Amino acid sequence: MKYVITAAIAAATLSACSSADRQVGAASFFTEAGSTIDSGDFGEATMNNRLVQTGAQDYTINLARRFAAEVNTTVNFAFNSTVLDADARSTLMQQADWIRQFPEVRFKVYGHTDLVGSQGYNRSLGLRRAQAAVAFLSSQGIDRSRLEAVVSFGETQPLVVTDGRERRNRRTVTEVTGFVQNDPLVLNGKYAAIIFRDYVDSASSEGTVSADELGG
Repeated sequence: MKYVITAAIAAATLSACSSADRQVGAASFFTEAGSTIDSGDFGEATMNNRLVQTGAQDYTINLARRFAAEVNTTVNFAFNSTVLDADARSTLMQQADWIRQFPEVRFKVYGHTDLVGSQGYNRSLGLRRAQAAVAFLSSQGIDRSRLEAVVSFGETQPLVVTDGRERRNRRTVTEVTGFVQNDPLVLNGKYAAIIFRDYVDSASSEGTVSADELGG
């Protein structure tokens, strides 16, 4: 009797597996080759290794820190609005002035909302805010190919956790994300020269110090 029950359980298990296998097989048969193994981050490890080995990763981080320290990276919006007010335009003009110094660098603008409204609507609203900021930066003479308005974080990353209206949550954030790969300096791996260019220029413009001016 025990052997009969065991056999029945095994048969049921095999039947279930076969059914699942058929479903997976049918799905993969009608989909593009390789689509079942690409979860969206395919190749990320290889790209990250290349960035680290060439030094691009470290210099991207350094430049991002410098951008955040020298410029206000955030602009805010009125409730349920994508309109750039005077303060937002002023901040974006400052960002544009900084970005123009580094034609080899790429930037992304992330859009955020407060927690009022549905998540789907807020994702769309956040993206439209990012697109508005990118359009303004582009109007200031920044090459559009160096700017990207990405799928927004919507309401998922509030600065202030509240279900009510909160202006500080309704924002876009501009960040350094990498280098323009076809730029001559980038091709030569001269990332340090890009980051410290204006430091070197400002130092050289001061001229030399005479012997009489040196301290003892």
